[in-house]
Amino acid sequence: MGSNSSTAASTEVSTIVKHWREHPPSSYSLKIHNFSELEKSTALSDNKYQSRLFTYGGYNWRLIIYPKGNGEDNVRGFISMYVEIDSESLMLFTPPTEIFAELRFFVYNKKENKYFTIQDVGVKPFSELKTRWGLQQVLPRVTFNNPDNGYIFEGGQCEFGVDVIVAPSLTNWEVLSFTKKYFDPKFSWTIKDFSELKEDVQKSNSFPRGGKEWVLALYPKGALGADGKWLSIFLCLADSDKPEADEKIFVQARFRVLNPVGSYHFEYPLETWYTEQTPAWGWAQFLPLAELPKVYLDKEDALKVEIEFKVVSETKYSFKEADPLEKDWVQLTPES
Repeated sequence: MGSNSSTAASTEVSTIVKHWREHPPSSYSLKIHNFSELEKSTALSDNKYQSRLFTYGGYNWRLIIYPKGNGEDNVRGFISMYVEIDSESLMLFTPPTEIFAELRFFVYNKKENKYFTIQDVGVKPFSELKTRWGLQQVLPRVTFNNPDNGYIFEGGQCEFGVDVIVAPSLTNWEVLSFTKKYFDPKFSWTIKDFSELKEDVQKSNSFPRGGKEWVLALYPKGALGADGKWLSIFLCLADSDKPEADEKIFVQARFRVLNPVGSYHFEYPLETWYTEQTPAWGWAQFLPLAELPKVYLDKEDALKVEIEFKVVSETKYSFKEADPLEKDWVQLTPES
């Protein structure tokens, strides 16, 4: 039997995005009145033109143009453009840190009256070891230098630009954890002289579990919806620990009304999320009141209630309002 072999061709997905836009660059614009003279002057030095320092996103930057391509990277026949961070900007932190930024390069086209925009959508890390990022092949020189194409106009004028979109540091975060082991997972509460209670609701002292303060609320004659025939019971967050806006606390526990002889306790599982709108959970119809004197009240007319915590969630978080300079942070998708 013969066998067929095939080679799978791998296609490299481009991360370069090219498009037109009318809005000029937001970070820096470099207008040149005679591009041919720029070519000549840079050829006599290091083949590049470096702009003055400009400040954007809290850091100092410099736009670099290679009119004939970046020979250091063996590039010929293209306009090359780069952005370099001022090394002193990296020294604002101890130790020096990485600055992440997205770069968009612009070349104005007079014919279209728009800006040719090109970018590598990857976010670039600027650091002491790598202070410069850019694109080797922005436009072919033959395309750029032909006045009919609109990039060179009015006797050699042209315009380059860049947007430096600094990625904001991570200030908005949350960490959700679930505590499952407690030194003392149970809380017991004894309500004395139960049959003589006059108040509509009885509340326990507050007690801590899972980093929060809790209170048990018990309605001896039943809460609304219990028709006076049921014992109602709820687990409530204490007023000092009511959930804030958007805060959620998950609780898994077991409620019990204890049998004084030590067995056949009546219990229900509780599994729910506590929120700002629902800081208390429980049952309006937990146990028929008629069952209490038969089984659950002891000889001294006391009722013992217990809750055992299995899981309580905790969320640590940090939020900061966005800086106006950070609102332009947009991740683009490359064109296929």
